[in-house]
Amino acid sequence: MKQNITLSLDKQILKRARAFAAERGTSVSAMLAAELRNLIEREAEYSMAKVKALSLLDSPFHLGDRRTANRQDLHERKNLR
Repeated sequence: MKQNITLSLDKQILKRARAFAAERGTSVSAMLAAELRNLIEREAEYSMAKVKALSLLDSPFHLGDRRTANRQDLHERKNLR
């Protein structure tokens, strides 16, 4: 369901917006609706990516090496330097 809103703009901005929209074969209203839709979609994508990134930080990183060193091995390695 669509609903109209009232928007107050400076006359110069409105004049330029009408020309801008006309060049693209659309209306100021349609142009603003599309831009708001894009902003909301990008924000939703960002929020989902943020949740995913934060959940990855909560889990350990696996660097591919399956061997685990014990404390003695690490101590001996340090003494070799």
